[in-house]
Amino acid sequence: MTLSTLDRSVALVVVDLQRGVVGLDTAPYPAADVVARTVELADAFRTHGAPVVLVRVSFAADGADAPPGRTEAGPARQRPEGWDEIVDELAGHPDDLVVTKRNWGAFHGTDLDVHLRRRGVTQVVLTGIATSIGVESTARSAHEHGYHVTLVSDAMADASAESHRHSLERVFPRLGETGTTAEVLDLLATTRG
Repeated sequence: MTLSTLDRSVALVVVDLQRGVVGLDTAPYPAADVVARTVELADAFRTHGAPVVLVRVSFAADGADAPPGRTEAGPARQRPEGWDEIVDELAGHPDDLVVTKRNWGAFHGTDLDVHLRRRGVTQVVLTGIATSIGVESTARSAHEHGYHVTLVSDAMADASAESHRHSLERVFPRLGETGTTAEVLDLLATTRG
């Protein structure tokens, strides 16, 4: 479903726009474009007094807090120093909330739901990398928690255009509404202006 409205109490939730993630090759948009569009959205949300939540994934150096279980992906790789730091373009805003996750999705095992409910948030607008992993997992959980979910189609990317497209066309219509950065900005100005 295409974007129809933004609730009065809406929050921007940014998934995994951190140094170790934005350095990866992404499609259909380069990570730099995803970051730039997300910065534009974050600035507008802040201007209108709407919460901005920056979600990052991080693990202890020894991997002790990484999700358990066997996968075909193999063991976790060694990560460089600072891989889990929010990109400079988004970091440093004192009113933004920062949530650290240890799973694909931003709700399980974090205080994200508590932060949103304390602020009366009824709708989340999602951006980030990767569309089919962190963003989709967060969208699924947001939907299950009862939030209205909006997914910004051009402010997210994946390892492949096919994975991105699958989430947008097959999964997201069951979880919420999609819109472009421009559409979200226009609605934000209309509903909050």
